[in-house]
Amino acid sequence: MRHILQTGAARSSRLFRHLRLWIRRPKGVASRESKKVVLVAVAANICIAVSKYIAAIASGSSSMMAEAFHSSADMGNELLLLWGMKRSRRPADERHPFGHGKALYFYSLLVAIYIFLIGGGLAIHQGISTWSKRAGESTLTWNYVVLGIALLFDAYSWRVSYRELRSRRHPGQTTWAEILSSKDPTVYTVFLEDSAGIVGTIIAFAGITLAHYYHDARFDAAGSLLIGSLLAGLAVLLGRESGALLVGEAANSRHIRRIREIIQRDPAVERVGDLLTMHLGPDEVLLNADISFRSSLDVRELESAIDRLEKAIREQEPNIARIFIEAEALRGDERRKVA
Repeated sequence: MRHILQTGAARSSRLFRHLRLWIRRPKGVASRESKKVVLVAVAANICIAVSKYIAAIASGSSSMMAEAFHSSADMGNELLLLWGMKRSRRPADERHPFGHGKALYFYSLLVAIYIFLIGGGLAIHQGISTWSKRAGESTLTWNYVVLGIALLFDAYSWRVSYRELRSRRHPGQTTWAEILSSKDPTVYTVFLEDSAGIVGTIIAFAGITLAHYYHDARFDAAGSLLIGSLLAGLAVLLGRESGALLVGEAANSRHIRRIREIIQRDPAVERVGDLLTMHLGPDEVLLNADISFRSSLDVRELESAIDRLEKAIREQEPNIARIFIEAEALRGDERRKVA
């Protein structure tokens, strides 16, 4: 058996010196459910933004204008996400052999910047510029109607994004933990935006009401400042998450543990070394596996073991789109021959 292994290794030394198994499997980068969440949010925010601008101009409310900026930012964000989803679905080419999945992460980062500058920046500026103004004498009815409509639209969009986020949650995992570990920025971005929209509507309601009854515009301006601060904090959170994914974030630890278990169960495997993963998109993962096979295997048995492992990994972890295996058995055999 030793003679067979050495002879096979000698014939294939160039081929197997750095053994690489490259598996390509076309996948959609963003699911239909993700696109549905974003489309619902776009439709809701168009209606909300138009009604808030009308109410803000009619009443002169600073908080209402800040909420109009907020909804405009949300609408722009979702359009950016839709464009990012479209760009990320482009197939791999010579200049981008790993595909364009990370384009979605880039546009998600732009969303965070957009929220910070357009939503948070304009809302804070609006609050500062109206701090010393007198409170308007307009009726509250128009503002309350618009805020009520906005709350209904935001609540519906929030419900759609929450249900999708919950469907992806691992058993025993909290919603917040799912947001932090999620690799699909479309769903958690819309969910957090809608959550901020609901909170912002409540803040605007309180600011407008207090400014009217106390005849002090500073309550209204304070509401605008709070909304701006809320959006700035949201932008920082989204920027951090999108930046981590864009740089190259590993797969969730539970998936890595499952891959290790799959490999260890194979009788040809002696030891599993490093398992390096990187998300190329929400549903595309690159796997680099360092595996030590039993030294008694010949080249054919080694190839069969690799094919078997590839099939098992793809069946149980369908998100692994590309597999890159380093076989330590041949390396060790070559080192012994040199010695």
